[in-house]
Amino acid sequence: MRAVDTGSSALRSLGELKQELIKDYNEVNHRIFGIGVVRQKVDVQGDRILILALHKRVPALGYLNGLNSNVSELADHYLIKGFKHEFRQLLVEKYGFEILSIFKDYDAEAELSATVVVMKKDVRDYL
Repeated sequence: MRAVDTGSSALRSLGELKQELIKDYNEVNHRIFGIGVVRQKVDVQGDRILILALHKRVPALGYLNGLNSNVSELADHYLIKGFKHEFRQLLVEKYGFEILSIFKDYDAEAELSATVVVMKKDVRDYL
């Protein structure tokens, strides 16, 4: 197995990878939404990475939802689309992951999101 290059030091375990992914997810979320994640959990199962996160809703989107829920849903859609693009780019460049797809959904009422990253091969093969 090869070690993943994270800039300063190589990751040698699944636990270290999960910790880095928590930081990466939060950083991309902060960059796009201007707000970090309240809490998140990363789980790795074979060729999939699952990230469950509790978010704090962007106040402007909450306000917009009260005015026009269709516009708010459209904004959420494009923000999620942008997030997936940015997160994919980070995962490919930083870890060398070969990604088949990224799925993400957000429940604004519960402020919960689920992100599933599907890889070409087992995540452990990248370590």
